[in-house]
Parts: sequence; C-alpha cells; structure tokens
Amino acid sequence: MKIIKQMVVMLGLLALVLTAQADDKLKPFILAYKTSGDMAAAVAEVKQKLTGGGFEVVGSYMPYDTATIIAVTNEQLKQNAAKSEFGGYGAAQRVSVTNVNGELQVAYTNPTYMAHAYRMDGDLAEVTAKLAQVLGNMEQFGPADGLTPKQLRKYHYMFGMEYFDEPSTHAMYPSHEKAVKAVAERLAKGVAGVTQVYRIDIPGKNEVVFGVAMKAPSDKKKDMDDAFIMSEIDFKPLRSTAHLPYEILVSERKVYSLYARFRIAINFPDLSMMGANSFMNIMKSPDAIKNALTEVGDDTYKEALF
Repeated sequence: MKIIKQMVVMLGLLALVLTAQADDKLKPFILAYKTSGDMAAAVAEVKQKLTGGGFEVVGSYMPYDTATIIAVTNEQLKQNAAKSEFGGYGAAQRVSVTNVNGELQVAYTNPTYMAHAYRMDGDLAEVTAKLAQVLGNMEQFGPADGLTPKQLRKYHYMFGMEYFDEPSTHAMYPSHEKAVKAVAERLAKGVAGVTQVYRIDIPGKNEVVFGVAMKAPSDKKKDMDDAFIMSEIDFKPLRSTAHLPYEILVSERKVYSLYARFRIAINFPDLSMMGANSFMNIMKSPDAIKNALTEVGDDTYKEALF
C-alpha cells in the first residue's frame, strides 16, 4: 500500500512538472525547503534523503564556510548523458545547503533547465519530479523571468559571447585513457588550485566528467576563485550556490570545459553587464578560469589541436 501511494505521488509530481514546464519559462534553481540548525547535520540529512531516494552522492565540498554543495547522479542521468553529445555536463545535478543570515536554504539545480541548456537528448522531467519528491519543491528561482526550452537550447548572453557548442578546448592526448589519467593526476595534485569534487564515467562512451573546485593559490589568481566569483554574483535573497562546481569534460581524446561566459551566464542570465554585482566585476574571471583549467588539462599536447 505504501509503495502504491509513493507511485501515485511520483506520478502526480511528474504530471505537474510536465504541465508546468511544457510552455512556461524555466529557472535554473529550485528551492527545496528552508530550515535552521547545524550545517553539518542538515547536510547529513540531505544526503540521507538523496540516497534513500535512489540518487548516488558522487562528491561534496564547501566552497566557503557558509555553503556545502552535494553532487548527485543516478542511472537515468547517466543514460541520458550517454545519448547526448557532450552529455557529461548534465550527468550530475548539484544540491546546495547555504547559510543565509542563520537560515539554511536547501536548493538544487533544475534538471529540466539544465537538460535544455546543455542540449541533451531528453528533458529530464522525471529526474526533476524525483528530486521534488525526495527533497521538496517550494519554488524555482534565479532570473526574474526565466527562459523557455527553445531559448535555453540556443542560449548565449549577448552578441559575441559563447554558445554551449563553443567550449574551451584545453588539450588533446594520444588516447582517451591518457587524457583521463593526466587530468585525474593533476587534479589530485591541485594544479593551479583546482581539485576534484566528483568524477562520473559516462556509460558506453569515451567520456568522463570531473566536477572541480577552484581555490586561488594566491591573491593574484583570485579571479578564478569560486568564493571570489560567487561573492560578486550570488547576492539575491535566495542563493544560487548550486551554480558550483565547474566541470572538466574529457570526451574521446580531448579535454574541454564550457567557456565561463556561457557557464556563468546560463545560471545568471539576468546578471547586468555593468554596475554593482555585475559581469564587469568578474571581467577577468572567464580567462582566469580557462587558464587554470588548461593547466589542469596539461597543454603539452595543445599543438595537436591546430
């Protein structure tokens, strides 16, 4: 009887998601719930809910003292990634617990939004419904108006800025295995202040995605730092902490990442170009991120790209 009730709830949530997201504008993040108390206890509870709901926790980290991010995947996410070109970017969803003035906000990336932004084969509506069932769904948030699926699939911030299919290509190796080995080893060493948060091997194809934390090794390198960037752009009452971490994708023999002018803008599409809390304040960050991830990719083989 309990299983039947759970199935009814799941189908109801899925129907609501499909109806609401078929034509309406989508937002990148979903607030699950708000709570109070100890951060570590809240994170442990969230992880328990996720694993109990069939998700695999593949990694977590604290980019700064007031936030913890949990990366999760499941078979549906991995199988959808396997069917999609560069689908590794959508193989994980990110769940955040953020302390905002003593209140803990539990939020997560909207799988349907991300599926369209990353031009994936499906819309991941069932995963969206599952997360809503497991964690809750108080409201979508991020930009004031949101974006339609059509807008997301051809998104760029403005003229001259990168689309999804214009990534940074950091290196090319003689084989997929050597590329993965090089990236994994350099992340383990913390090259350029970049370390591994999670790794997901995409089934049935030569593709691996690494979620990476970026901590500036010196103040001169602060423009690539997770905490610095978020202090400038994540200022609204509901925090978009689940923007992090960034990804390195090893697909076949090449090492890629989404260029930051796309990767940041897709989660903050209403961020102003100039003024307080604007792209102008992180003007150097896209190239700083690219340079740091290129060091991780090891540009020994970069001449083979051209």
